[in-house]
Amino acid sequence: MKDLWDNSELNFSQLFKAHSEQSFNDTALKIFRYQYEKIDVYRSYVDQLSIHPETIDHSSKIPFLPIQFFKSHSIFSGSERTDIVFESSGTQQQGTSKHHVQDISIYIKSFESAFEYFFGPASDYCILALLPSYLEREGSSLIFMMDQLIKNSAHVKSGFYLDDFSALHSVLKDLNARKQKTILLGVTFALLDFAEEFSTPLENIIIMETGGMKGRREELLRQEVHEKLTRAFGTDSIHSEYGMTELLSQAYSLGQGLFQCPPWMRVHTRDLNDPLSRDQRNKTGGINIIDFANLHSCSFIATQDLGRVHDKGYFEIIGRFDESDIRGCNLMVA
Repeated sequence: MKDLWDNSELNFSQLFKAHSEQSFNDTALKIFRYQYEKIDVYRSYVDQLSIHPETIDHSSKIPFLPIQFFKSHSIFSGSERTDIVFESSGTQQQGTSKHHVQDISIYIKSFESAFEYFFGPASDYCILALLPSYLEREGSSLIFMMDQLIKNSAHVKSGFYLDDFSALHSVLKDLNARKQKTILLGVTFALLDFAEEFSTPLENIIIMETGGMKGRREELLRQEVHEKLTRAFGTDSIHSEYGMTELLSQAYSLGQGLFQCPPWMRVHTRDLNDPLSRDQRNKTGGINIIDFANLHSCSFIATQDLGRVHDKGYFEIIGRFDESDIRGCNLMVA
């Protein structure tokens, strides 16, 4: 891997830049060839499909690995170290996904670059995290990300809030009055609990949900959740974060449930009855994701989410396949 990397066949510094269609396609092909060679699980899957790598001459032909493989296999090059293993939430019956991250600096570069791409430098913000269910377990990629962004913000009030809604309410009121740029990111059930106990105008605060009822509350449509939160906090819109254990990049919605990807990530849809199809634009389909940050695992993932891809690459999440497990990170029927 290091030889390929150092010889600029795959240039780390080039992954997280603005890509033209041509450069995105070229990088995707380089990553596909690298992962076919180095990632045993992915190579076996491609071979089982009777796909010959030399016939893949465009990113639209690259096969997507079903996300369930992260539950049943270790997806990484066995010749390389693993810096950290992220693990999804889930019951013993469901099993959990494990993402073996071989170079944590890539994950850090990805989420820091994505945050700045959508919101500007983290140092401009006070960043508050309301993620009780994630703090109660180990191995959460979301907690790792938020911990680093909180450190990057360097604001004295930035931090995690578990059960002390009163303290959070006091901090938010003060920040809102000062018009300090602030992001409150929370798991959905906790934001709803907080909104019911402390409904207060927070028109200067970005409220961002990352999905998930975790069995704590009745499942609601995303639109219903956003309506409840906008009424409680007097905001024009609710932001959203779309991420998962199996990916090292995040998409963000700045309102209306329409997500955007950073330049090194793309979302496609596949026909519900044809797992090898793609680009069902403006139609409901299974969500396929290309994520360059997954360089050392698999950058081409067929998720169990359902959604639509709209013009200019915006996408929305509609729900999940009936037979799929409930995912803790950003799962809501919308």
